[in-house]
Amino acid sequence: MPVWDDLVGQEKVSAQLEAAARDADALVTAVAAREPLPEASKMTHAWLFTGPPGSGRSTAARAFAAALQCVSPDRALGGVPGCGFCDGCHTSTVGTHADVQIVRTDLLSIGVKETRDLVRRAQLSPAVGRWQVIVLEDADRLTEGAGNVLLKAVEEPAPRTVWLLCAPSIEDVLPTIRSRCRLLTLRTPPVEAVADILIRRDGIEPNVAHTVARATQGHIGRARRLATDARARERRAAVLKLPLRVEDVGGCLKAAQELIDSASEDAKQLAEGVDVKETEDLKQAMGAGQGGRMPRGTAGVMKELEDRQKRRRTRTQRDTLDLALIDLTGFYRDVLALQLGSRLAIANMEAEDTLERLARAGSPESTLRRIDAIAACREALDRNVAPLLAVEAMTLALRAG
Repeated sequence: MPVWDDLVGQEKVSAQLEAAARDADALVTAVAAREPLPEASKMTHAWLFTGPPGSGRSTAARAFAAALQCVSPDRALGGVPGCGFCDGCHTSTVGTHADVQIVRTDLLSIGVKETRDLVRRAQLSPAVGRWQVIVLEDADRLTEGAGNVLLKAVEEPAPRTVWLLCAPSIEDVLPTIRSRCRLLTLRTPPVEAVADILIRRDGIEPNVAHTVARATQGHIGRARRLATDARARERRAAVLKLPLRVEDVGGCLKAAQELIDSASEDAKQLAEGVDVKETEDLKQAMGAGQGGRMPRGTAGVMKELEDRQKRRRTRTQRDTLDLALIDLTGFYRDVLALQLGSRLAIANMEAEDTLERLARAGSPESTLRRIDAIAACREALDRNVAPLLAVEAMTLALRAG
């Protein structure tokens, strides 16, 4: 199956990447044969993939990386690079190709040290593949200093190095970097397209696939998780009950605390297994003795690991909270649609009775104020406001309407 099949509902972007992959293949072939280089080429050394969450930014970048490393013999017969079956495509897709570096962070930001390591790698020639490809899935999390380090590498690229940066929007990347990248903007995939891939790729029952695709409004990753994870469905159902629990101040504060506790518990469960393994591996590498006693001079290394794990738990908690707030926004969007008599499809059909009740009890103006309150909470969390304070302010605003 070609790697381009992973790009759900992104026909325009797929066509652009296919054309660039053809030109990249022709460029490498010409260099190897010492032939004249093509005069016009759709290939460039730096790309910026933008689009809303769930649009498949990193999927598109990975597919392009695989196509750049494709070694299928069909290319010589006019086939599009990115067959999905050759060694170059397979190892790039699963993340084991020697010349494809996929960078994603589970922390709040990407610092200067990590970026310098990437820049040093970018100066190397490909070891076994056709290009040296670096996929930076969280380019929006680069600190200002890290962005300035990256800028130098993008300004003066190595001959066969390609940077693939992913970010929600162009505003999330330094202007000096984005001006040197070719921009590709992905859209939110249609609900039907998401349901179709869940049925074909994951074997999800058609009715379940359509329900979760509609509920997540085209977010592929969240739709797949809802369809396969019972706990995720339970958490979402609890979030959708929150609008009925903010009828008094006590209910607002209790609902806020439970939302924070749920996010913290999720972060703890996701981190426990990873943290224990990381700690044990580091102790073993540092030569821990019987009973886990560490050699002298290793306390600083262990403290650095603990700090990293703490930052990762913080990000996981915030990401879980943000998903809950997105679900809540979708809920009030459905309320607003009912109040305006819109023909827009209702995303949360399982809560239709609650939606109609709230639609009758309020006005479009009050619903818009509630949506604004949720957006303000998300912004506050981005600015590192204490999560409980931000969520309590939101629930009180939801009560006020």
